[in-house]
Amino acid sequence: MTTPRLLADIGGTNARFALLLPGRSMPAELEVLACNEHASVLDAIRGYLARHNCVAPRSCAIGIATPVLGDLVSMTNHPWSFSIRELQAALALDRLVVINDFTALALALPLLQTSELRRIGPGKAKAGAPQAILGPGTGLGVSGLIPHGSALVPLVCEGGHVTLSATNEAEDAVIVKLRQRFGHASAERALSGPGLVNLYQACCEIAGHTPRALGPEDVSALALGDVDPMCRRAVELFFALLGTTAGNLALTLGALGGVFIGGGIVPRLTGLMEHSQFRARFEAKGRYATYLREIPTWVIESDFPPALLGAARALEVWP
Repeated sequence: MTTPRLLADIGGTNARFALLLPGRSMPAELEVLACNEHASVLDAIRGYLARHNCVAPRSCAIGIATPVLGDLVSMTNHPWSFSIRELQAALALDRLVVINDFTALALALPLLQTSELRRIGPGKAKAGAPQAILGPGTGLGVSGLIPHGSALVPLVCEGGHVTLSATNEAEDAVIVKLRQRFGHASAERALSGPGLVNLYQACCEIAGHTPRALGPEDVSALALGDVDPMCRRAVELFFALLGTTAGNLALTLGALGGVFIGGGIVPRLTGLMEHSQFRARFEAKGRYATYLREIPTWVIESDFPPALLGAARALEVWP
């Protein structure tokens, strides 16, 4: 390899780029771009390469927050769309791998250091067992690693769009509000940045209050400061529902190797998460409470976007 490899982690709000330089194991030249400031993926990539005076890369891996089902890639929570073949030709790449962003994040799980993980609750990971990953950001990403012989196979799935489930009447009432508004109350409608706002609005409506025009950062900040009871209630619901959803995923995958929480929202709220219903709801599965109590849960707190490490790994292992 004589030229850098281009790596990208593209979410609904931000796109992260880095270069894997020859002879290096850790990507460099990290840059985070706002997706709304660029007309297309190609424009964002060309701008990044120009700013870093990069010799034209010959290979590139992109983790992107949407299903990758063929040549045409259209983002779920952003207007960008592109043809993989046309993007490869426009950038004169010998190899272009495009995968779901949480599939890329799953590939990075074995590379994470203990210092990059914050444990929430008890449990001990079983070596060689499946691992699960989910994370609220602009949407809700889901994946996992499944052992297959001596390899770990990352899942390609859209588990963020499963139907949201409640465990009590208060949550039932919130989900009714979400269903009235969206038709289908998916997990992503609650467990994401926009979902946090949806929860806040639902809490206000149920309490007979007029919701303010708040964004996800506003709801988080007001909850952290404990100055708005509706925002605090929304965050409490967020973590309770996240625990239920994470427990469902752990049971579905048999994730005795642990459950990881990624995405951009939770790491900013771990102080509230540690005192929330997250872990109690994670374990609250009746006869399988003991099974889940043995499964550890961690929040990924990494200074470097781990999905970029997974993208680099994808260039080695992806077909």
